Amino acid sequence: MATLRQATINLYRLINSNKPTIATSTNPLFALRPFFCYSMFTPFTSHTQTQSLEIDLSNEESKRRLFNRLLYRSKQRGFLELDLVLGKWVEDNIHTLDENRIKALIHVLDLENPDLWKWISGQEQPPESVSVNPVFAAVRERVMKNLDNHSSPEVRATPGQPWVRGWDDIKKGQGGPVSGNQ
Repeated sequence: MATLRQATINLYRLINSNKPTIATSTNPLFALRPFFCYSMFTPFTSHTQTQSLEIDLSNEESKRRLFNRLLYRSKQRGFLELDLVLGKWVEDNIHTLDENRIKALIHVLDLENPDLWKWISGQEQPPESVSVNPVFAAVRERVMKNLDNHSSPEVRATPGQPWVRGWDDIKKGQGGPVSGNQ
């Protein structure tokens, strides 16, 4: 399958090689774009590996595309809790972010889901490089505020300790789990 895909990409490049375009002459990344309309941002690679963090906010169209891309990345992480938390925060704040905050958001979106969720929900302390990120701090502040308003501290996991209480704690009889929803 990979050979067929590579052959198709090479054929596409061969056919379009004699068509000079501004995009391919000024940006070599567009020449390497995969066939069949895959975007430059794939779920398998971080976009910072392929593109520098040059953010173009010069016109409305480039802003709209950037904001839509970041909103999509924040709402479609594949980790429901983060989809909801990050997606809502980005949706509410994307239009007020300046270029430095957008770069900070991109760095947050590049973090791994399990680690990011543990850090945002206060289960673990984030590394210094993450905790000084203004977007991360704002999202974490919102999550912690919601946790404080809607749940009591005794039902939350103690920081640094595994979660041991769950919906099936009542089954602690013969054949039931010893602790948590295991």
